[in-house]
Amino acid sequence: MTVPVVFAWSGGKDSALALWRLRDDPRYRVVALLTTLSEPYRRVVMHGIREAVLEAQAASIGLPLSRVSLPVSPSNDTYERRMTEALETFRKQGVRHVAHGDLFLEDVRAYREAMLKKLDMQGVYPLWGEDTVALAREFTHRGFRATLCCVDGEKLGPQFAGREFDYVLQQDLPSGVDPCGEYGEFHTCVHAGPIFRRPLALAKGERVTRMSRFHYCDLAIA
Repeated sequence: MTVPVVFAWSGGKDSALALWRLRDDPRYRVVALLTTLSEPYRRVVMHGIREAVLEAQAASIGLPLSRVSLPVSPSNDTYERRMTEALETFRKQGVRHVAHGDLFLEDVRAYREAMLKKLDMQGVYPLWGEDTVALAREFTHRGFRATLCCVDGEKLGPQFAGREFDYVLQQDLPSGVDPCGEYGEFHTCVHAGPIFRRPLALAKGERVTRMSRFHYCDLAIA
């Protein structure tokens, strides 16, 4: 008997690779994607991915999409209350596991586990502890494609926003930047790969800077 799992979906490459791994694991059955959206902008928190692109991802993946709306810069109480409400819905349906694309940040995992424990739920981490250089290469080797949609200007130059996450970019990343951006150096929007029924056609729009630090490349359905 397979275990039902809801997947915490960011729209980026780590989520995509983790979901691919999870769907290939006979122990689990992914039942839905769960994403946090900024209320005023209707974009994925931190990544800045448009809701329309998020919906296109879910449709091509073939999974229902559940949204958690958050205000700009929410407090921990607000985040936990709204996330708890969303997870309670799944728990009432018999889902006790939530999957994440986290790689190695122990404090992030501990925070997730503490919140899930209150709901009698558990976390699942398909990529946990794996070498990030190898993971970045595997992502590209498996036929996934993604575009850098957000760059932290304190860690990476703004010219990286809008670039494809391919072998060339991986070679161009400065020393000290994690190959998967696990420290928040960059975020991606995945638009093709083995989890998709068909690739997404995305158009690159304007580049903007928010909070004097984060550089975004707007991506829309072409």
